[in-house]
Amino acid sequence: MFPKPSPQLFPNTYAYESQPMVKPTGFREYDARWLFEKEINLMGVQALGLGLARLIKELGVKREVVVGHDFRSYSASIKLALTAGLMAGGAKVRDIGLAITPMAYFAQFALDVPAVAMVTASHNDNGWTGVKMGAARPVTFGPEEMGRLRDIVIGGDYAPEPGGSYEFVPDFPARYIADLTSRPKFSRKMKVVAACGNGAAGAFAPRLLAALGVEVVPLDCELDWTFPRYNPNPEDLHMLHAMAEAVTASGADVALGFDGDGDRCGVVDNEGAEIFADKIGVMLARDLSKLHKGATFVVDVKSTGLFATDPALAANDVKVDFWKTGHSHIKRRVRDLKALAGFEKSGHFFFNAPVGRGYDDGFVTAIAVLDMLDRNPGKSMADLYRDLPKTFGSPTMSPHCADEEKYAVADKVTARFRAMQAKGEPLIGQKIRDIVTVNGVRVTVEDGTWGLVRASSNKPELVVVVESPASEANMRAMFKAVDGVLRENPEVGAYNQTI
Repeated sequence: MFPKPSPQLFPNTYAYESQPMVKPTGFREYDARWLFEKEINLMGVQALGLGLARLIKELGVKREVVVGHDFRSYSASIKLALTAGLMAGGAKVRDIGLAITPMAYFAQFALDVPAVAMVTASHNDNGWTGVKMGAARPVTFGPEEMGRLRDIVIGGDYAPEPGGSYEFVPDFPARYIADLTSRPKFSRKMKVVAACGNGAAGAFAPRLLAALGVEVVPLDCELDWTFPRYNPNPEDLHMLHAMAEAVTASGADVALGFDGDGDRCGVVDNEGAEIFADKIGVMLARDLSKLHKGATFVVDVKSTGLFATDPALAANDVKVDFWKTGHSHIKRRVRDLKALAGFEKSGHFFFNAPVGRGYDDGFVTAIAVLDMLDRNPGKSMADLYRDLPKTFGSPTMSPHCADEEKYAVADKVTARFRAMQAKGEPLIGQKIRDIVTVNGVRVTVEDGTWGLVRASSNKPELVVVVESPASEANMRAMFKAVDGVLRENPEVGAYNQTI
C-alpha cells in the first residue's frame, strides 16, 4: 500500500525519500500549486496521481488521461511521478510531452481522451509547480472536485488498481498547430511581436503565426527555464514594457505576449500602449457581436465596468454576465450559459464555437485579435483602443498574504465595506452605490469608480484592482482607500506591483 502523505517533511532526510509529502493548501479552487521540494516531493506527486485516478473513477469517467508538462527544469520529473501514480491507480496515460496547456486540452478532443492532467506552474515564479486537471472536456476541475481530490490524497484514500498503461504520443504539437492553421491566411499584411518570456510558448508561437501569413518579430522565444529577463506573465508590467519597446523598435502592428503555459495572451498596440486584457475583451466583444448579434459574454469580477456600460455593446444587444475569477469558474460559466466567449482580466479568454472549443488558449486569443485587425483594415490596434470610452484602471496588484489567512482577510475586508455602506459612511468622498460579493468584494461608488479585493486562488496573495470612469485621481483615491482597509489587517504584506 502506498503511504499516506505527510503535510511537511524536510529534504536530505530518510523520511523525505521514503514518504510522500503534500501540503494541503496546494489544492486550490480550480487547480493545484505547490512549491516543489518545500510543499510537495516526488512521492507526493505519485500520491496525487493515485488520488486523481481514484477521483476519475468516482466521477464515472473512463480512466484515460492526457498528460503534458511545461518548460521548467523539474516539470518532466514531476510529470513522470504523476504518471506513475496514475498508472498505479489503473489509468491509461497518453503523454504528449513538452507542451503548452491548451495542447493538452486539445488532445482531449483530438485523441478522444476524457481526462487531462497538465503539469504546469503557469506564470508562477520558478520553484512552483502544479497540475491543471479536468474530466469533462472542455471544463477543468472546480472547487467541488478539487476539494474531493484533496480529501482523497491527504487522507491516503487510494489503492493500486489494475489496468494502468502508458503511451507516448509523438509530434503532437505539430497536430495542434495544424488544427489552428487549417484556415485562410489573413488578408491584411501584419507584423507581429511574439513575446514568450523564454517559456514553453516560445517553441510554438513564431511557427504558428508565420503559418498564418504574419511577419513575426520574436521576443524572448528561446527556451530558458531560468527566465533570465522576467517571468512569462503578460499581466506583469516588466513583460508588457519589453513588448512595448519591441513594438516601437520594429514598427510592428501589435505585440502578443504569452504566459509560461500558453493559455493566456497579453496585448500591446502599435503605439506601445499596454492594453490590459479586460479592455482587449471589450474590443473583441465589440468585434464578435457585430457578427453574432445578441451574444452573451461572461467576464470576471476584476474586469472593467465597460462591459456593462459600453454603448457599442448595447447597440449589438450584448448580454454580459459578471462571474467568479478563475479559469475553471469562467470556463464552466461559458459552457453553462452557452456564451460566445468569456474574458478574464488575467488574459484567460474562452471562445465557444465557431471561434474555439470552450477552453482557454492564448494562441486562439491571439488569432481572434488578428482577425479583429483583419476585419478592420482601415484601423490600427491603437485606433480600435481609442474607440473605447476612456476609463482609468490599474494593473492587477497582489499583496502577500499567507494561504492559511487570505480567505479570512478577504472576508474581513468584505465585512468592513458592508459596515461602511450600512452606516452611510462615504468612500473617496462618495456614497457607496453597490457591493458585489460573488468573488471577494467589489465596491462601487456613485460615479462608477470601483475597487476589488479577493483572495488569489493560486498563490499566497490577495488580488486588488481599481478602476474609475471619471478620472485618474479617483482611481488613485480608490486604491488608497482600499489599501487603507487592507492595512487594518497585519497579515497583509507588500505588493508585487502597484499603480
